[in-house]
Amino acid sequence: MASVSSPPEKPAATPSSVQKTGVLLCNLGTPDAPTPAAVRRYLAQFLSDPRVVALPRLLWLPILYGAILPFRPAKSAAKYASIWMAEGSPLAHWTQRQALLLRGFLGERKLPFTVRHAMRYGRPSIDAQLDALVADGCGRILVLPLYPQYSSTTTESITDAVNAWAARRPGAAQLRSVRDYHAEAGFIEAWVKRVRGYWQVNGRPDKLVMSFHGVPVSTIARGDSYERECQETARRLGERLGWAPGDYLVTFQSRFGKAKWLEPATEPTLRELGRAGTGRVDVVCPGFPCDCLETLEEIAMEGKAAFLESGGREFHHIPCLNDSDAWIGALAGLVEQHTAGWR
Repeated sequence: MASVSSPPEKPAATPSSVQKTGVLLCNLGTPDAPTPAAVRRYLAQFLSDPRVVALPRLLWLPILYGAILPFRPAKSAAKYASIWMAEGSPLAHWTQRQALLLRGFLGERKLPFTVRHAMRYGRPSIDAQLDALVADGCGRILVLPLYPQYSSTTTESITDAVNAWAARRPGAAQLRSVRDYHAEAGFIEAWVKRVRGYWQVNGRPDKLVMSFHGVPVSTIARGDSYERECQETARRLGERLGWAPGDYLVTFQSRFGKAKWLEPATEPTLRELGRAGTGRVDVVCPGFPCDCLETLEEIAMEGKAAFLESGGREFHHIPCLNDSDAWIGALAGLVEQHTAGWR
């Protein structure tokens, strides 16, 4: 797919299908349950994706199946259990809520689109939801990854899955995709409202940390724009909040493996702030539209412990956008922008 949207393809075969437009929100994925068996299934799919781990398959797969999958699922399952909701996985819950509310917002704008959500890894799958949209009569489908900043490790993996489906079902639907929205005004404003609303209730911190998911440095060296887009998101958010660059920090979390990843890393930075006697630190995660394991466990639990153990006095994790009105409105704006010409 092109940088913003792919060129229009041939219309679907049936007249009714070209009269309906579908939207597919795509998120990373989650295990079905906080159990070792469910986590193993999820990790096997996730870590088998060449976009996620770029090592040669002959080298990587024996490591994955011999050294990682026999041991890591139990530890990861305990982490998932610590953040599991009554409704299930937080990421699944919030993604489903976003799809539901987005359909309502679009309806209010006289755009009665069919909206579904899918997971790149786990369920519901991209294949299944694209099939369902076609079965619903959608001959035009906009794919909207819930990745504000583009990366070949995430956004392009969704593109791979969508293109593979299209190859199996040629002519089933016209397809467009959203590449990124890291600097879109609606996205930035949704975060501004989230942060300001939190500070109105809880006061302001001494230091603000903006933590993004990390990627290997080799990914950036190959021309990936992810790091630049994260920095641009942080700059725009900082400006709108009235914080100078020296007043906030941009960090990267969730390192995996032994390769060199983007720095500074989030947890060591929080420890340094604690040792420096910083009174209060707030952490916000502008690369995650939904709260998930990486925000609720890695930041709100592990990050908090690291800061407090190192001498910090007060730690706050500002929740992600989740189902906030401003965020759903921003999503509706993206859909309206990228379906232009289909109406």
